[in-house]
Amino acid sequence: MDRLPQEVALEILSRLPLLSLVQSKSVCRAWRTFIQDQLLVNKHFKHMVENDPSFILQIMGHCIQNQLYFGDLSSDPNDENVMMIAKKLTIPALLSFHLVSSCNGLLLLSATHPSFELCIYNPFTRHYVELPKRSHHAGVLGFGFDPTTKKYKVVEISYKRTTHLYFRRRVVRFGMRPASQTAASSVEVHILTVSSNTWRNLGSFPFRFVLQKSQVLVNGKLHWRATTYLIMSFDLATEQFKEVPRPDFIASNRRIHELVVLRGCLSAVSFDDDNEELEIWVMKEYDVKESWVKQFSIGAYVPKILQPNYQCHSSNDPRFHSREKWIQVLCLLKSGGLLLQYRNKALVVYDPHCRTFQDVQVPCEEIPRCLRTVVHVASLNWIGT
Repeated sequence: MDRLPQEVALEILSRLPLLSLVQSKSVCRAWRTFIQDQLLVNKHFKHMVENDPSFILQIMGHCIQNQLYFGDLSSDPNDENVMMIAKKLTIPALLSFHLVSSCNGLLLLSATHPSFELCIYNPFTRHYVELPKRSHHAGVLGFGFDPTTKKYKVVEISYKRTTHLYFRRRVVRFGMRPASQTAASSVEVHILTVSSNTWRNLGSFPFRFVLQKSQVLVNGKLHWRATTYLIMSFDLATEQFKEVPRPDFIASNRRIHELVVLRGCLSAVSFDDDNEELEIWVMKEYDVKESWVKQFSIGAYVPKILQPNYQCHSSNDPRFHSREKWIQVLCLLKSGGLLLQYRNKALVVYDPHCRTFQDVQVPCEEIPRCLRTVVHVASLNWIGT
């Protein structure tokens, strides 16, 4: 390796599997230094992003909830089966934890521990950073990378009772229109730059956010749905909130069920009651209202593992399972298919061209049928302390 030009060695190593690179760190000190070089880390991550994403699976169960799995989709060319190949991950010694989100190969975990409540963890390098304890109430969390400062930031939004007059004083801080006169509560925003030891209070914000199953980070901005049918963004660089233009279907009194990122584009999922379809609208050009297009319509489907236990009060209509609250859109695959999760149990690949569904098999006896699934791009990234 020493005899190769650095750019050649960099190109070769950046295309190796992540596990091979992690194991190579043990060869010698020189290799360890080279593999931790930020140029290699960035180049390897760029190649990983070009592939289909992987997934972090957290078991949802009282006895074995403190366990994470790394999952990759694998299809057999000889048949139509799609499988999720899962591998158990080593995790820090935590009493219990909740998988919050993933960013650049790093996981944000909300943990029960004597000395900290949040930590950032790379499940492959096994590096983790304990974050300072919070003095504010726990709330909705966001985790992202500020490309201007090259720093990671954690945002927490917690509810605080107040009066509408206080709203009007503090709302100017974010450049937003004030809440109505009848508002009875606000959102208090705190932010932590991971290299810092102090949470900063950014003041109050006059909207309530809806807790999301997945993090929506686009263009260096975190996104949430507000209970007032708004889409709100938080710029990690300027630390300012802004309203994002909504799709036109909002005018028809239909609400956004969830926000998701599809190939780098902000997307909104909505349920069409008239046609019993789940619609996915994609913002092709960020922050441009006219660029919203309805790209996918997904009909009713009941995954096989849900069929034997299906009950819907007095109705036997299987379309009940296509209701918005039971379906999560995870990602768009390179094949053009959509990976969906039904009731935190069944994974399904939907082909929008053929309008067909394929159940994903998870051949691991240790994994139960109730999972939290987070889209994840594995990386060598780490955070220095």
